[in-house]
Amino acid sequence: MNWSWLTLRIVIAATLLLLLFLSQRFWYRGLWRWSAKWGSQVLRIAARLVYIAGLLLIITSLVDSIRNGHGRLLPRGTFLNVLAGLWFFSALFAYLSVKIVHLLDKVWHFFRAAPKANHPDAPELDLPVDPSRRYFFKTATAAAGAAPFLGAVYGFASERLNYQVHRVEIPVSNLPAALDGFKITQLSDIHLSGYMPRLEVRRAIEMANELGGDVAVVTGDFITGAGDPLEDCVEEIRKLSSPLGVYGCNGNHEIYADAEDRAQWLFAQGGMKLLRQQNAVLHYRGAKLNLMGVDYQRERTPGGRRVTLLSSLQPLVRKDMPNILLSHNPNSFNRAAELGVELSLAGHTHGGQVQVEILDHRLSPARFITDYVAGLYLRPLFTPAKTVASQKFLHAATLQGPHAAIYVNRGLGTVGAPVRLGVPPEISLLVLRSA
Repeated sequence: MNWSWLTLRIVIAATLLLLLFLSQRFWYRGLWRWSAKWGSQVLRIAARLVYIAGLLLIITSLVDSIRNGHGRLLPRGTFLNVLAGLWFFSALFAYLSVKIVHLLDKVWHFFRAAPKANHPDAPELDLPVDPSRRYFFKTATAAAGAAPFLGAVYGFASERLNYQVHRVEIPVSNLPAALDGFKITQLSDIHLSGYMPRLEVRRAIEMANELGGDVAVVTGDFITGAGDPLEDCVEEIRKLSSPLGVYGCNGNHEIYADAEDRAQWLFAQGGMKLLRQQNAVLHYRGAKLNLMGVDYQRERTPGGRRVTLLSSLQPLVRKDMPNILLSHNPNSFNRAAELGVELSLAGHTHGGQVQVEILDHRLSPARFITDYVAGLYLRPLFTPAKTVASQKFLHAATLQGPHAAIYVNRGLGTVGAPVRLGVPPEISLLVLRSA
């Protein structure tokens, strides 16, 4: 047992629960003070009861998320789950935003008062109230509190289902001339659940079919929890059309839902192939591709011990043809490159699901879990996984010698909150090019 890893997980969980409690306490106290000014006692009581009912809904929804659908307390597919997710996301970030503004106000006041404290002859008088400062910070507090709520509504109503088609040309080392222009349609992270209606999955499938890929792949996370309809999701995936078939791999949410074997069986029943530490040789214009797939690659055991990624992959890698790997976790890329895999296709990150740009720098929560957030990345082929830091290149010419590539799809669905900001859902058309 790795006690430091276990301690870290406990600290993170406790911090999240504390922030949840503090944010809800903050908004409840704000509602209490605001409603106290109302003349009608009936309205005051009604507003407070509605808030308490909403808070109970949030707690119930949070428990459902932790249980991953094993015996749901709220019915699946209702708008209650969506409202709970939106409120939790908005209230938490609005609380943090307001507290940051309050902190800046105190810091400004401290440094303004410091010069007077350094002069012993200065009279000990309280600093006069600055009306402009008070107005500025009051306005900033209101804006900071409102922005996350407005952003969540926009991210839910506008960007969440605004599917974007990304056509990307990928330079592939050792690619035969016959495979130049080979097209792969990629979907990932569908998350068919209360946040993702089946009809919207069908719309994405129809858009993907219009791209004319030679092969179609789905890189994991078909559902979110055990109570979600895996059968419905696979039935929609079965409608993908491509000359060389439909292939997939499991994601981490298939583990959480205990659905890995079930997903494999459903794929087979639909005439598709879910690759689980397996490979399939694709024939195209007289050339061949080695398509491989693995289950979600855990980086640590439940006890916290680090494990070697792609431990069972080496026997599947071919030297006589290009290799393509379906691996939900993009952190397996370094090891795949070390083993000689020319192209990896992944998902998992959702592109961070929320991304903001500050001073020409894009900030994404996914940066906390991976260097490979979204899009195309390259690194030298056959290089030991731990010796080269990940970098994003625009052209393979920046690398000396053969290279490995990974494309990280931003996914279709959402988890945690039904919101996307700055990271619209993605349908990929990947065109292979000779490097």
